[in-house]
Amino acid sequence: MTVAHQPDRSFDIAVVGAGVMGATTALFLARGGMRVALLDRQALSRAASGVNAGTLTLHMTRAQLIGHAIRGREMWLDSRSWLGEDVGAIGTHGLSLAFTEDEEALLRQRAAVRQQAGAPIEVISPKRALSIMPTLNPGIRAAAYCALDGHIPAYRVGRAYAAALRRENVALFEHAEIDTIDSVADGYRIGPVAGGAVTARRVVLASGAWLEPMLARFGHAIPIAGLVNQLVVTEPMRPVMNGVVSIANGLLSLKQFANGSVLIGGGWQGAGDARRGNLRVVPENLRGNVRLARHVLPQLEDARLLRIWFGLESETPDAMPLIGSLTPREDAYVIGCVHSGFTSGPYMGHLLARRILGEAVDLSDFDPARFLPTSLASGRPDMRR
Repeated sequence: MTVAHQPDRSFDIAVVGAGVMGATTALFLARGGMRVALLDRQALSRAASGVNAGTLTLHMTRAQLIGHAIRGREMWLDSRSWLGEDVGAIGTHGLSLAFTEDEEALLRQRAAVRQQAGAPIEVISPKRALSIMPTLNPGIRAAAYCALDGHIPAYRVGRAYAAALRRENVALFEHAEIDTIDSVADGYRIGPVAGGAVTARRVVLASGAWLEPMLARFGHAIPIAGLVNQLVVTEPMRPVMNGVVSIANGLLSLKQFANGSVLIGGGWQGAGDARRGNLRVVPENLRGNVRLARHVLPQLEDARLLRIWFGLESETPDAMPLIGSLTPREDAYVIGCVHSGFTSGPYMGHLLARRILGEAVDLSDFDPARFLPTSLASGRPDMRR
C-alpha cells in the first residue's frame, strides 16, 4: 500500500504521522497544489487511528470541540465526496446512561454544558430510554439522548486514504520510524527512511502518542499522556442494540456492527507506554469493563469474547488539542492529541491544511504556544537559531 515515491525525495511539505489527522492534512495539502510526503512508523492508519473503537460521538466530546465533532461526523458520513470511498460510517442515535444518583448528577451537568455548546443532547426518562432501546437494563435512573452519534469500522479507513492519497500523488513512506528532523538550508531533513532521508520546506508533526519527543526538538516541552483503551469484540450475536451506548461516569462505549459483533471500548485502562512498545492487558480492568457492559445490556451475558486489543489516545495537560505552528517562520506545525479525536479528526486535518495553504483559519484555541512560558509565547522557539 505504498504510493509511488518522488525520485528526488524533496517536497514542499512532509507530514509525520499517517493517522486520520495526518492523512487528511496531507490529502488536502496535495489538493491545494503542494508536493507532499507522508511518513509513518507503521502502515498507513494502522496505529491509533486504525485500531480505535470507531465511535462517532458528541457524548464524549469536550464542549469546546462540539462544533468540530459535528463537522467531522458529517465528513465521515459523506466520505465518498472527499475521500472517494464509502468507509461504512453509520449515523445513529446515542444514549449515555446513569445508574446511580451521582451518575445522574454528572450526566445532567455534562448534558447541559454540551447543549450550550450546540450539541443536540437532552436528558430523558428511563421509560423513554427503554422505548428507544428496549434491551437496556431497566434499572437506569436517567439517560442523555443525542441524535448525532454513530460508528465506523476503523479498519476500513486506511484503504480509503491510500487510494485517495495515490490519486493526489502523495508520496507515502511506511514503516519509517523517524528519529531525526534536522534543519537544513531550505527546510528540514527527515529520517531514517529506506533509500535515504526525505527533505521538505515545511513539516507537520501528526504522530499522536509519539508526539512528545518530536515536539521537544522544536523547543516545546509539552507532556503528552497516553491512554491505553482495552477493546473487546464479541462473536456475532442476534441484534441487541440500535445505537451507541456509553456510561455517564466513564468512557465505556458499546456498539453493534452489521455482522452482529458487539464492541466494548474504553472504560478502565490497560497499562504500558506506546512509545516503549510494552502495552499490556490489566486483567481486573478488563473484567470490570465486561461486567459493566453486561450490566448495561443483560443480553451480553451469553456473548463469547472473540478478540482483545488496545486503542491508543493521547492527551495534553489541559485535554485540548495541539493544532498550529511551532516556529515563528511558520514552517513547522503540529496536529494531534484530540480526546475522542476520531470523530473530529478529518475536519481538524482539513482546517490545518487550509491554514498552511494561506487561509485565515482561527486555530488560536489549539495553539501549542499556550504551554510556553509567558516570556516566550510571543516569540516561539526556532530550531534554526
